[in-house]
Amino acid sequence: MVYSRPDKKVCSFPLVFGEMNQSFPINYAPRLQKLMQNANISSYRELSQKSGVSELQVIRLQRGLASQMRVDILLKISRALGITLTELLNNFASELIKKSPETSTSALEQKYNNLQKELDQQKQFLMQEFQQSSLQVLESWLQQWPTVIHKAKQNPRLAAVKILPLLRPVEKLMGQWNVESIAPVGAEVPFDPQLHQLMEGYAQKGEIVTIRYTGYRQGDKLLFRAKVSPIS
Repeated sequence: MVYSRPDKKVCSFPLVFGEMNQSFPINYAPRLQKLMQNANISSYRELSQKSGVSELQVIRLQRGLASQMRVDILLKISRALGITLTELLNNFASELIKKSPETSTSALEQKYNNLQKELDQQKQFLMQEFQQSSLQVLESWLQQWPTVIHKAKQNPRLAAVKILPLLRPVEKLMGQWNVESIAPVGAEVPFDPQLHQLMEGYAQKGEIVTIRYTGYRQGDKLLFRAKVSPIS
């Protein structure tokens, strides 16, 4: 089995990290090649592609610089090799682990898990912010469109019938976001000031009103109140 070796061009990159002046008493290449052979990986380039990290990171690992690499990169390489992060560090950073308990595999794994948790929370927050801003943009359409559909169904001759299918992707998007209407246009429902907004007249809570423009909620959160009119 043939393993790729860093050529002269690749070797020039570590100057950025100040690694050319470092000495590497342990030759880690045989260890890495053995792990690659067990994982049926034939070259550093293939390991780079399979793990999703740059080939330079693989070379740094081979040179014994695991202690200077980010935990997420080490984890990706370990997964590509089919071993745990603990096994990877035992092979390439065992001396450092013995000297410093702070760099133990359990500590590194905990650090990575905490970072991943923070990233997931940030992703969820950004998604919620995106949805809220998008819904604000769509507010007028969300309120007007059901009324257009209602009138088009009452009179199929209206040209608006032809454009109804064009809005299905938007309706699908609302479904994916768990956005649903409070009540269909034309429905007669008991007046609830928390859910309904009077367009005209006056109504007591519980009196029957007609939905003129539908309102929306997202799960348990009210987005827009439905606009209603008293039954004359």
